[in-house]
Amino acid sequence: MFTRARKNTRGRTAAALIALTAGLLLTTTACADAKKADPQEKAFPFSGKKLNVRTNDNPTDLVPADIEDVRVTLWFHEGASLGGSDITWELKGDTLDLDASCSGLADCDTKFRVEVPRDLTVLRNGKATDLKG
Repeated sequence: MFTRARKNTRGRTAAALIALTAGLLLTTTACADAKKADPQEKAFPFSGKKLNVRTNDNPTDLVPADIEDVRVTLWFHEGASLGGSDITWELKGDTLDLDASCSGLADCDTKFRVEVPRDLTVLRNGKATDLKG
């Protein structure tokens, strides 16, 4: 009986050490940085007068430009991960929804840049912006 208890203790100790080591490796190597990511781009045809950009707490630059459509650039970098990532960038009606996140034991960093026509009124998360062309 003593031998069985000792084996169970060793097994739990080994599992705890493996989990601790994995956690330390993730925290020391994960360091996601959007500046390291290759940019991805999408253009959305838009004929409206007002655009609501939902950022979902992601860093997002709004920039007026001499263009006719709405252009989005995404920088997304995922460090070491024991989870997944979910990226959304879509235009539905007058709302541009931008979201990028990680789940599980993951580290990711995101940045969006949205270029809009100069004559467009732009809201950020439903609130007016000072965006001027």
